[in-house]
Amino acid sequence: MDLQERIAQQIRQVLLSFVLLGGSLVCSETWRYSVAEEMEIGSFIANVIKDMDSSVEDLAARRARVIFDDYKPYLRLEQQTGNLVLNEQLDREALCDITTPCILHFQVLFENPLQFFRAELLIKDINDHTPMFLDEHILLKISEGTTPGTSFQMDSAQDLDVGRNGVQTYTVSPNPYFHLNIQESVEGRKYPELVIDQSLDRENEPEIILTLTALDGGSPPRSGTSLIQVVVLDINDNAPEFERPVYEVQVPENSPVGSLIITVSATDLDAGINGELSYSFSHISRDVRKTFEIHPISGNIHLKTILDFEIIQSYTINIQAIDGGGLSGKSVIIVQVVDVNDNPPEIAMTSLTGLIPENSSPEMVVAVFSIRDKDSGDNGRMICSIQDNLPFLLKPTFKNFYTLVTEHPLDREIRMEYNLTITITDLGTPRLKTTHNITVVVSDVNDNAPTFSQTSYTLLVRENNSPALQIGSVRATDRDSGTNAQITYSLLPTQDPHLPLASLVSINVDNGQLFALRALDFEALQAFEFHVGATDQGSPTLSSQALVRVVVLDDNDNSPFVLYPMQNASAPCTELVPRAAEQGYLVTKVVAVDGDSGQNAWLSYQLLKATDPGLFGVWAHNGEVSTARLLSERDAARHRLVVLVKDNGEPPLSASVTLHVLLVDGFSQPYLPLPEVAPERAQGDSLTVYLVIALASVSSLFLFSVLVFVVVRLCRRSKAAPLGVYSVTEGHFPGHLMDVSSTGTLSQSYQYEVCLKEGSGTSDFKFLQSINHNHQGTVNDTE
Repeated sequence: MDLQERIAQQIRQVLLSFVLLGGSLVCSETWRYSVAEEMEIGSFIANVIKDMDSSVEDLAARRARVIFDDYKPYLRLEQQTGNLVLNEQLDREALCDITTPCILHFQVLFENPLQFFRAELLIKDINDHTPMFLDEHILLKISEGTTPGTSFQMDSAQDLDVGRNGVQTYTVSPNPYFHLNIQESVEGRKYPELVIDQSLDRENEPEIILTLTALDGGSPPRSGTSLIQVVVLDINDNAPEFERPVYEVQVPENSPVGSLIITVSATDLDAGINGELSYSFSHISRDVRKTFEIHPISGNIHLKTILDFEIIQSYTINIQAIDGGGLSGKSVIIVQVVDVNDNPPEIAMTSLTGLIPENSSPEMVVAVFSIRDKDSGDNGRMICSIQDNLPFLLKPTFKNFYTLVTEHPLDREIRMEYNLTITITDLGTPRLKTTHNITVVVSDVNDNAPTFSQTSYTLLVRENNSPALQIGSVRATDRDSGTNAQITYSLLPTQDPHLPLASLVSINVDNGQLFALRALDFEALQAFEFHVGATDQGSPTLSSQALVRVVVLDDNDNSPFVLYPMQNASAPCTELVPRAAEQGYLVTKVVAVDGDSGQNAWLSYQLLKATDPGLFGVWAHNGEVSTARLLSERDAARHRLVVLVKDNGEPPLSASVTLHVLLVDGFSQPYLPLPEVAPERAQGDSLTVYLVIALASVSSLFLFSVLVFVVVRLCRRSKAAPLGVYSVTEGHFPGHLMDVSSTGTLSQSYQYEVCLKEGSGTSDFKFLQSINHNHQGTVNDTE
């Protein structure tokens, strides 16, 4: 015997291995277990590990559980041991009524991977019910002319137990008139018949009392009794006869209470009281008694309660017609219950995963569920479906089990939540359907980098700003959610080693606001560029960058600076004008520059003060000082002019310069001879010599100062920033100064040259001359 068991176990292991290798979801073998009813909760049934040839660790890892067809937890699977134990006391009579054998079907479900094992639980009956007669007092009327051997059918006793524990035999109390015969009905029920052993004598004994006992086959046996009262009647030699020995009728299960099922009829050839018939049920079951009723006179059979095809599909009703003499006729009514589509489909969710990562693999299991319909035929056939245009699929697995899986990877940024409706429709008439709603939430994965609202930003900042001034902001968005969408901003290292970015700007890491750390100077730095980065907090982190260009706007913070004539010279600059000069004679030109740009560097000139206001004039756009009229001998020899240089800023800034003009009589000769006879003329010649010497000194100082000024400016600008610097040619001070904005006064197309010639007794001073060459020329160097 042990050898056979080992061989059977090896065969099961081999079959299980082939099933697993083939990728099947359902084990072909059916496990069979048994248990006696009324056993205590927690009683051991079997160990599934031995049947499936697995380990205890697989039970918890694969989330094993037991599922019965009616979804009730009759058994419990212990994850630690693999034992199947009773989860509740089982009552065979409540579960199966009279059906034998009483088998409950269930499945053992394993996940990861999904696998089913079919199993059956046989519930064994115990003798826990006593036989009972439906009538405790039986009245039996028997004619005295009844011949010996006549039998009288008695109602059978009812025992909820089945098999040997059901009613097995009947006995009657000892008497000389009757004995019992045990008969079996079409359904296999045993019922007693009372058989007359000898003729009755009403005059000798009009009434006989008997005790009928029903015994079951349990150990120890149980018994029930009923009292039989036999009344001896006058002779009646004809028994009633029904029209048909068997009646068949079909009744829809939705028939209302009180509906007429059928009318039976019997006849009796006797007359009088012996011919009066009474209809009644004979040895019927409890279900028949509570479902149907018969009218004793008319023979109409009516419905007492609602029929249910899903519980009982047919009824067998034994009827009898008893005449006034106590004779009876028998017939059978077979009632077939017709199924009606009155049960909607049912759904039971076994496993549900409501949160799906967006990077999950295709065909990921979202839910496992089963469906059923209590109806039969087309009424019990079902169609399961979900909405179209959703990335999910329904796959039938085993029996009425389905799995809901993903069709392809989900994208939370496209859709973060799916509301699925599982619809189960039967094929009955009318069709009934059941719906079940499932919400699937797609969890986020960091698969989107931050995106700036612009690829580049241009920020305008006016110079001389206050430190920590917000100059603008950048903004980036992330399509992810949660920490994957939390963005921090940063300044990226610049590629320009000369740009001190860390000391110029800073950024708020939370909101991307940009701040200027110090005051900016347009004259030192007109614009600069840098990159900002946006990084999320996902794992791994993703980032992007954008270009930020900061343009510094000019402010009128520089006053005009006079290049010529120099105001800090040791000797004042004196311009010589011959008295023979014509109207409009160019005396000199005031040369000035402005460190600002744009309209802040547009310069205008005006004569602020003069010894003789009507003698000289200043050209407003280029600073040229010229005579306004012809000179005369009456005009004073010395004149002092104050010229105002003003820019076009808001508010405007200005500077002034003082010019000294000396009116002389002609000096175009190589030297000015001193007259011998006139002391005033000699004095005038001496003064001329002094003026020439002073003018030469001033011119030299002027050129040196301009050279120093330009060199200093170039050094400062080359150190300030790489953007917007002026380019200066190496060598001596250029003869022509240009305003880079092309708006200053040095861009005028005038050039002047000063020449001091060495000669004998006196020096010859060559006046400034306007040279209308191309404005790109240079001022002649001093010889």
